[in-house]
Amino acid sequence: MSAAVQDEYQGAASSRPLEIAFAAVALAIAAGYLALSVQIPLRREASPGQLDARFWPTVIGVSAVVVAVLLLVIAISRPAPGREDIERIQRGGILRVGLTLAISIAFIALWSLGSVILFGYRIEVFPVAAGLLMASLMLVYGHRRWLSLVIYSAAVTAFVYVVFGMLLRIPL
Repeated sequence: MSAAVQDEYQGAASSRPLEIAFAAVALAIAAGYLALSVQIPLRREASPGQLDARFWPTVIGVSAVVVAVLLLVIAISRPAPGREDIERIQRGGILRVGLTLAISIAFIALWSLGSVILFGYRIEVFPVAAGLLMASLMLVYGHRRWLSLVIYSAAVTAFVYVVFGMLLRIPL
């Protein structure tokens, strides 16, 4: 077997630094979420024995911190598991992750606008931004058929907008 073929079938490198970094980032994000959740403004204080708007976000934040701490302890104290069954990073994988992050940040920035006035008409930004998000992510991950790209993006966006925005009246 040649060296190139043998290298192709060899498992990924040790994951210990990656696991420690992931656990540390998860802990930082969970701690930030918890700090923000306890600062949720209340319209009125809950009576004793009742739940207020901070309860479930705080429960989720505390749970996330506990899980992140456990991940960090496990990543530091136990040896890294074998990774023979995991393939190496594919060519272009890191670029795709970076593009996904950039597209997601652009979507959140667009979505935060809410609505815009264009030529005298108020236009909701969410359906346009969500359609562009779907189409761009599908392009990044290799989908190339334009007809299905447009139909799928429009159908999923319409479904989400109708169910959440119109039926459930959740502000998008």
